[in-house]
Amino acid sequence: MIPCMRPKGTAQQLERRRLQAMALLEQGHSQVEVARRLGATAGAVSQWRKAYVLGGPRGLRARPQPGRPAKLTAKQRQRLLRMLVNGPGRSGYRTPLWTLGRVAEVIEKSFGVRYDPSSVWHILRGMGWSCQKPERRARERDERAIARWRRKDWPRIKKSAPRQKEHGVSR
Repeated sequence: MIPCMRPKGTAQQLERRRLQAMALLEQGHSQVEVARRLGATAGAVSQWRKAYVLGGPRGLRARPQPGRPAKLTAKQRQRLLRMLVNGPGRSGYRTPLWTLGRVAEVIEKSFGVRYDPSSVWHILRGMGWSCQKPERRARERDERAIARWRRKDWPRIKKSAPRQKEHGVSR
């Protein structure tokens, strides 16, 4: 079974798409051809045609999106995105790591909207962000010394490991 997902686009863009489908059908294109051109299913085009026959252009009008309305407006999300890109330091945090809790705090302080940290993940995903963990490395890390060890010591250690097993020595 294919999950039912709302197509991408605003309500007005989707309404124009449905009207375009009716125009193509009136020009003599088949439902399958119209569906292919508009990136829809033939079943959807069939439903649009039925709604158009029953209600005319009004039958294809955009309807309110189901579900609870978003707490943040599109402008607020854009502002939040700029704040996140600027980093946690600009929002008063000492470490360069965004956590869901921190983002929830920033949203509440900046917009007066309260989110549980677990819900913040949906907002971030909607803005194209993904979960990432920072690499844990010591500040004193010496990349040259590590490269030298890998080049000189590691091959020697790696070669000697099989010989130890031959003599019955194991770790």
